Amino acid sequence: MRNVSLAATAALLAMPLAAHAEVPEPVRAMIDAAIESGDKDAVATVIGLAKKTNPDNTAELDAMLADFNAEQEALAVQEAEAKEEEIRSAGLFDNWTGKGELGGFRATGNSSNTGLTAGLALKREGIDWTHKLKGRVDYQRSNGVTTREQFFAAYEPNYTISDRLFAYALAQYERDRFQGFSARYAVSGGLGYQIVENESLQISAKAGPAYRVSEFIDGRSESRIAALFGVDFDWKITDSLTLTHDTNAVAETGGSATVIVDSNNTSINLVTGLNAKISDKLSTRFSYGIDYDSNPPPGAVKTDTLSRVTVIYDF
Repeated sequence: MRNVSLAATAALLAMPLAAHAEVPEPVRAMIDAAIESGDKDAVATVIGLAKKTNPDNTAELDAMLADFNAEQEALAVQEAEAKEEEIRSAGLFDNWTGKGELGGFRATGNSSNTGLTAGLALKREGIDWTHKLKGRVDYQRSNGVTTREQFFAAYEPNYTISDRLFAYALAQYERDRFQGFSARYAVSGGLGYQIVENESLQISAKAGPAYRVSEFIDGRSESRIAALFGVDFDWKITDSLTLTHDTNAVAETGGSATVIVDSNNTSINLVTGLNAKISDKLSTRFSYGIDYDSNPPPGAVKTDTLSRVTVIYDF
């Protein structure tokens, strides 16, 4: 009787082992192929289907998925650490990316003409710091006479305080004789906030005090304390189409460091553009810009508009 009981117990213990047989070789081959691709969604899908068609192997399949996910997380941590170390050890001229822009424009306002435009934007992203350099030239000469001459350059370092909050500084130079000034310098510093940040939409805003010096073509010059407000908007409509909007508005105060804002002059620069991607490195851009001065120099109008069609090369 004792021998019969032992035999029955051994049979019962053997039953689960038979029920949890190894994953069939064809199924394992499909899972291995998905794992080799490194695609998390593909691995999850293949293992999910395998669990439905091989319910007796659920535990082993779950273990395979858990091992894959753990390995991917470890690889991601290693890559992030390697990238951070690369950034920290990079030299001054390393890790810069940029865009070069060349095309034509149509202007109305203080001048009415067509001409050439060229621009350059450089960016360097670090662990906490981001550096941005921008430059643009609009120029036309007709019958030996310059009919448009506008230069713009800016440097803006940003420091990340938290996931959304950042501090910024800005140094900017402009020259546009047709708007009435031979040079205009501005420096500013303050805080910015990333309002929206995802794969398709990015919106940020910044504000802070500023100081601006204007040198007019009639020889006059003036300097004023100012407040700077800025908004950056990028909307990726499709993989190849992006809508951008950049705003920098400087509302001048009456020359003192008080909080009272004077209506002496408000300068606004708005640029809205539509970028159409041609290839990984090349895209076309259609943009419309507005330059506004509420109190322009004598002989100048308040508003200039500029329509540009350009080709952009990423490097």
